[in-house]
Amino acid sequence: MKSITERHQLILKKLQDTGHVNVQELSTQMKVSEVTIRKDLKLLEDKNLLFRTHGGGSKTNPYTSDKPVSEKEKLNADEKNKIAKVAATMIGNNDSIIIASGTTMVALARSINPQKHLTVITSALNVALELSSHQNVEVLQLGGQLRQNSSSVMGPYAEQILKDVSCSILFLGVDGIDLEMGLTTTSLMEAHLNQKMIDAAQITIVLADSSKFGKRGLGKICTLDQIQHIITDSGIAPALVKLLEDKGINVTIV
Repeated sequence: MKSITERHQLILKKLQDTGHVNVQELSTQMKVSEVTIRKDLKLLEDKNLLFRTHGGGSKTNPYTSDKPVSEKEKLNADEKNKIAKVAATMIGNNDSIIIASGTTMVALARSINPQKHLTVITSALNVALELSSHQNVEVLQLGGQLRQNSSSVMGPYAEQILKDVSCSILFLGVDGIDLEMGLTTTSLMEAHLNQKMIDAAQITIVLADSSKFGKRGLGKICTLDQIQHIITDSGIAPALVKLLEDKGINVTIV
């Protein structure tokens, strides 16, 4: 049986590698009870070495707060632009896609320059405005209640339109990606709209800079097994990439 010092060293090492630890996995690995692991996590949290979460621990504060879009667009702007440019190359000729809300989605809209017809369905007003000047882009703007912090609409009217459409790709932005919780956002209503978008698309590609990993928002969008691809930046831990790929998710690093 490992000593308390050895357990803490192993926990911190795993945390450094993946950004997150799981109580059940640590209990099995170290052959001690889950109660012991929870006590270890509490001690490490008291020393400000981790944040405890439901069922485990995180290297960073996992609970993200809502911020105005004007503030969000300044965060990790270079990474978002690189992610957006790669995502734009995945759009085919005469395609039909859904673009959700978020500052990375606006960067994607700026990167789109189709040579042939493209249909874009979006909940984001700023995405629609970016694309409105393109002659080859037909924009279907969803309607509903305006959420000012994301410059997007949400609610039953937007969800109703999505029941009648089928698209090839959903480009989805999130506030948090957690191995246990899955994809989350800070708004319950927006999370529900995102669920309907997933249902309307053949594949879901998540555009998320590395700061989103290990974070959780209030509203759960879906579990990781409901998405097919993540595009992120080189700040993501290699061990986390492997865990995502083991779940069958393609990970592209820009």
